[in-house]
Amino acid sequence: MAFRAFYALPPETFVTDTGQHTNAVHGFTSMLLTMIRQQKPSHVVVAFDLDTPTFRSEEYTEYKAGRNKTPEEFGGQVDLIIKVMDAMNVPTISLDGYEADDIIATLATQAENAGWDTLVVSGDRDAFQLITEKTLVLYPKKGISDIPPMDATAVQEKYFVSPAQYSDLAALVGETADNLPGVPGVGPKTAAKWINQYGGLEGILENLDSIGGKVGDALREHIDSVKRNRRLNHLLRDLDLPVPLEAMELRHPDREKVEELFDALQFKTLRKRLFDLFGSDEDDAPDAEHQVPAHQLLTEASAVTSWFESLGSSRVGLALAGDSLPLADPIGLDVHGIALSTQSSAAYLPLGDLDAAAEKVLADWLAGDAPKVVHDVKAAYKALSGRGLRLGGVVDDTSISGYLIQPERRNYELADLSQYHLKTALSVSAVKDAGQLDLGLDGDDGAADAVVRAFVTERLSDHFAPMLEERGAQKLLSGMELPLAKVLAEMELSGISVSKETLDLLMSDFTETIEAAQSEAYTIIGHEVNLGSPKQLQTVLFDELGMPKTKKIKTGFSTDAEALADLTEKHPHPFLLQLQTYRDATKLRQTVEGLLKSIGPDERVHTSYAQNIAATGRLSSNNPNLQNIPIRSEEGRRIRGAFVVGRGVPQKAQQGGKTKTAIQYETLLTADYSQIEMRIMAHLSGDQALIQAFKDGEDLHRFVGSHIFNVEPQDVTSAMRSKVKAMSYGLVYGLSSFGLSKQLNISVDEARTLMKDYFDRFGAVRDYLRGVVEQARLDGYTETIEGRRRYLPELTSDNRHLREMAERAALNAPIQGSAADIIKRAMLGVDAEISKAGLESRMLLQVHDELVFEVAPGELKQLTALVSEQMASAADLSVPLDVQIGTGKSWFDAGH
Repeated sequence: MAFRAFYALPPETFVTDTGQHTNAVHGFTSMLLTMIRQQKPSHVVVAFDLDTPTFRSEEYTEYKAGRNKTPEEFGGQVDLIIKVMDAMNVPTISLDGYEADDIIATLATQAENAGWDTLVVSGDRDAFQLITEKTLVLYPKKGISDIPPMDATAVQEKYFVSPAQYSDLAALVGETADNLPGVPGVGPKTAAKWINQYGGLEGILENLDSIGGKVGDALREHIDSVKRNRRLNHLLRDLDLPVPLEAMELRHPDREKVEELFDALQFKTLRKRLFDLFGSDEDDAPDAEHQVPAHQLLTEASAVTSWFESLGSSRVGLALAGDSLPLADPIGLDVHGIALSTQSSAAYLPLGDLDAAAEKVLADWLAGDAPKVVHDVKAAYKALSGRGLRLGGVVDDTSISGYLIQPERRNYELADLSQYHLKTALSVSAVKDAGQLDLGLDGDDGAADAVVRAFVTERLSDHFAPMLEERGAQKLLSGMELPLAKVLAEMELSGISVSKETLDLLMSDFTETIEAAQSEAYTIIGHEVNLGSPKQLQTVLFDELGMPKTKKIKTGFSTDAEALADLTEKHPHPFLLQLQTYRDATKLRQTVEGLLKSIGPDERVHTSYAQNIAATGRLSSNNPNLQNIPIRSEEGRRIRGAFVVGRGVPQKAQQGGKTKTAIQYETLLTADYSQIEMRIMAHLSGDQALIQAFKDGEDLHRFVGSHIFNVEPQDVTSAMRSKVKAMSYGLVYGLSSFGLSKQLNISVDEARTLMKDYFDRFGAVRDYLRGVVEQARLDGYTETIEGRRRYLPELTSDNRHLREMAERAALNAPIQGSAADIIKRAMLGVDAEISKAGLESRMLLQVHDELVFEVAPGELKQLTALVSEQMASAADLSVPLDVQIGTGKSWFDAGH
């Protein structure tokens, strides 16, 4: 079933950030959840084969021989399925020397003896011999979704024998999958005729001489094979199993284990399906300490003042009630009211009902230093700014602190964190049903919801505090991530101006390119075809054009980008070239379409940055994703030309009360780090040769190339430099010699020699890369220069595949994470200095190692110096941080 799941779902779609394929895990788990929902079993157990020899392979060494090699992407997935079963509290059984089918046969026999009805889910036809009135087999016909039940009637109709006689039939006909050859010329109908005529295989053997013709001769000639087949396909029913039937009772999954595992596997929808199916467990009941306190509805200044005074120095959970705004609106939420809660008291302030004096009291408290806890503080900053309110004194954002505690987690929604950590449901109705909540808000569920969220946010923050300390993450939270959230909020509010005319022109150009590529492709093959249809492309490429087959997938042979790039390189057929042009232009047009839809009323695009997506600490950009704007192709760079200098209200000036008048900015300024990951590698490894090269301002890849290839720097060719560059960056990501050979299209031996020569010349790098993995194995985590941890429990896994994935992550996390920390530290420094200098220029974008600014008139020289200084001093490394600056009227023009 795991193999069927593997082939039913594309491996390239189901892969984690660390490179672990999960399609078999996802498909198997999904199938099991569907089975549980449909069949409603009382008991569930899963049996697995082991890699060790069985009594069958010991008797017949050719047993199951000749099967295709297990796909590399399948590696490690059975172990992960077993982990998922463990988290779901579903027992798994394997026995040395026996197959999973024997375990299932024994279980079915035990269950029938106990009077139970049993459903066997198996893709092996040998399971048909188990069918009785009490035992049915669910046999998948296509993938893992079409699984009809097979009963005695179904077996009789299909094979013309009873289930008990199926193994006799298989012994005569043979089983290709098990490499058990049958009697030549004997098919299922002939075998069934003999079985029905003589009552089974024993009767056939007793009447061998009565069976005439060529098939009779063939039977007598191969009788030993038939007997052997019967011994091997007969399932054992009396094994001594380590798990009794009673222990297989279906129980509620272990939520904590499921959450952690599904985070690592990056399953989101499957998690929801699982918990929707099983509902709440008794262990998920909220503790008494999670009772929402009675609240006060505050509208008058005296009541608001009194409530704030009653807080003393208590930390207050804060949540907003309001309506979501259109995606292109940078504010995000139209705030109606503010909910506040401590562990013992709560209040709700409807903004539309406050008198002027109450508004002033609230505004002063919000902007002041009173300690506040918020979930998604960046959204709160923006939403309150839309009301003319400032937010200060924030000491925790539970979406960020939850991330720092579990950076591999895929979801930091308040409801999920509350359920996972506090075992508390967030919905008002759920809390009321539990007898916890009577807000008395006359059915105003928006306000009631906000009060519950404020309370849960404060409880979560209290729960997270010792966990942050234990992980050494408190400094990162208060010193980096929280202040950065405010900087990002200002950047998102500012947005960046775009030229709709340029985007419209690009849209037209890319459409023309797509249509021309389609037309040319049709001409080449002599008919029209849907270039976006993998199935139609398979027909054209492999049937009509007779091209070499690519990687085998469920629907035939792969036509994904990697497969076609490899095919094009080896067989540059004109059709392939037009197909690639079509795909590239289609992707670019989709990018332009997304940008056009994202333009706000102010003619600017306002992306949203997330601090809790990438486990390494990198920021991500969404709606639209501006970090995805292509820069390597000339056509892709044209899109950057649509981002232009524009008008706007300076965020800093507006906050400082200087002006609320929009100004026309002078130019865009871009600043990025040169080879920051290589500089971090040099610093962390302490390799003196690399450090000196950076100090001397050498072209790193040319410098490394001269040492590896034993030539003068000026004699390093572009091909040599490209190889060195690919390898240098590849080392950061744990690239193997095989991976390097594939990337550079060279032999594995050449790649291995290249890496050996590299490490011979730069031994400290080799020692560092070895040491960082070993240290992570001891500690259980890696750490960046700022102390950002990434926990990697699979480093000690018994499974080689999982362990190697974790090792690659351990190599990458300190370097990429440190790069993320440095750019964040630079952003904080630049933002502080812009405020200090009273500049109207503003930071607009962060894209990997690059910052984009809009420069106010007359401030270019001062801003250039300020940005260069702050970025260069963002980290104290043993090599200089080289900052490159560019200016221009568009993002493209400002590139360098």
